[in-house]
Amino acid sequence: MQKHGWKHPGARVVSTMEAKEWWNKGKAYLDKLRGKKPPTPEEAYEEHPEGSEALPIGEELARQGVLGGDDVNITLARQLGVPVYEQLDDITIPRDLFKKVPYSFAKKHLILPIKEENGVILAALADPLNLEPLEELRLMLDREIKAVYSPKDTIIQAINDCYNKETGAASQMIADMQEQSEDGGSEVVEVYDLLDDAKGQAPIVKLLNLIVTEAIQQGASDIHFEPFENSMRVRYRIDGVLHNRHAPATEYQAQLMTRVKVMAKLDIAERRLPQDGRIKLKMGRREIDFRVSTVPVSGGERIVMRILDKGNVVLGLDRMGMLPNMYEEFKRLIHLPEGIVLVTGPTGSGKTTTLYSAIHDLYDDEINIMTIEDPVEYNLKGIAQIGVQPKINLDFAMGLRHILRQDPDVIMIGEIRDKETAEIAIQSSLTGHLVMSTLHTNDAPSAITRLVDMGIEPYLLSSTIVGVLAQRLVRRICPDCKRAYIPTEKELQSVGLRLEDLPEGKLYRGEGCTACYGYGYRGRHGIYELMTVNSALQTQIVKSPDANALRQMALTQGMVSLREHGADLVKKGITTVTEVLRAVRAVEEG
Repeated sequence: MQKHGWKHPGARVVSTMEAKEWWNKGKAYLDKLRGKKPPTPEEAYEEHPEGSEALPIGEELARQGVLGGDDVNITLARQLGVPVYEQLDDITIPRDLFKKVPYSFAKKHLILPIKEENGVILAALADPLNLEPLEELRLMLDREIKAVYSPKDTIIQAINDCYNKETGAASQMIADMQEQSEDGGSEVVEVYDLLDDAKGQAPIVKLLNLIVTEAIQQGASDIHFEPFENSMRVRYRIDGVLHNRHAPATEYQAQLMTRVKVMAKLDIAERRLPQDGRIKLKMGRREIDFRVSTVPVSGGERIVMRILDKGNVVLGLDRMGMLPNMYEEFKRLIHLPEGIVLVTGPTGSGKTTTLYSAIHDLYDDEINIMTIEDPVEYNLKGIAQIGVQPKINLDFAMGLRHILRQDPDVIMIGEIRDKETAEIAIQSSLTGHLVMSTLHTNDAPSAITRLVDMGIEPYLLSSTIVGVLAQRLVRRICPDCKRAYIPTEKELQSVGLRLEDLPEGKLYRGEGCTACYGYGYRGRHGIYELMTVNSALQTQIVKSPDANALRQMALTQGMVSLREHGADLVKKGITTVTEVLRAVRAVEEG
């Protein structure tokens, strides 16, 4: 570049006039490389009339056919002598660098300070000729800045990663607010991006954003706002267990509740009746839905926000953690042309995810799959999903009747709650449809007894139900703090194991670390029992639909119980005895 009489300014900061002059020289140089004369002022005006927005040089060159695709800016940066960083994953960006740069500024200009070298801050740019943000960045950091080039997608990912790593910010915000004891702050502003730290945000808006962001970062499934007479607490449900997180001052209680209700489009004046709503927020590139429920309690209004993060949903039966034989049998059942397949378990045991995985496995252009749910938690591509709406009398029974007129091959019912829904499901099965649904029972055999209690004739159940899958979720041992120990005989007996069953005579547990927030667990794994309704069980259902009798017969025919599957996970070091007992105690006591 030196022999052509100009060079990239590098570390020095240039004025706007110099930048424009430099841009023109760069374009003239590249025009020369392709054998084209620089345009005259008249030609330039015709190409970009006054008042029109000129394209960035990379896009302009791509439009003119000089360069194409991702090579545009990379080639230009190398021609100008700008260092190229195609990946930023291997660079740990110091927090003290980006915390001084507003998220909105970095997002708008696609610029991010990435590291310091010899007293100079290296700033990654997505456009190697966009120098104006460098001057603003120099003023923000009060340091000398040197530009480097990174692709647009790489910088966007780095920006989202950096501004999504703020932990403990909600606690600090609460502490700051309690020190300031500022009244007011009830202004409500529509939030589109949780990472956007706008200066104009009210303190309550910022606090709620921080709480929600922290909950998502920690993998919470629910956020509980629980008011009491003289206090309030915020708890997160992580891996199925509630953990205390924050205790905002009482004076901010009403403001927090109002903010949540406004975001969920609920009636802020109604505090005597329960309400339900939904919120859709952005967190960088991620879109996250929240289901909001409010109920009046003695201390005020209690609010629970269910986090529906599509990015955390793993669909696919092969990823559910079933035992190999159980997986093959369940897959066979859901591919039958007709019959009823039930999934049972308590709330939060992953029943809906299992049904979604089954649908995901069944999906094909040659079959028609329809669902009716309350509510539709995740949208499945290519599947017709109906959400019940009690306000207009669209319940499971009515929706199911109309689904049958849509010529479905597979029907998924969110839950069988009453006799009418159960009867329509049975009729659908008898007329050649595969029906999948959920029930709230402790184990697989109890599903038959529950339907009989609803008023369904046993002979109808014996001829329609082809299989029942019961499931629970147990917490995984944190891999970062996993340690071996020698268990006691009593501990092993509680899950049906013996010391000689263990590969090395040891079990494992988590000691607690920063990665698992000191609890020793991180993530969850399913445990299952699958009861296939064969001819012997069909006869037993008609004879006596007693849950204990059905369970004993199913076990003698090879059914693996929840406790046995849990014991297998304990033996493999995936979970602990305590977790398995917590999940299956109700079944064993029953």
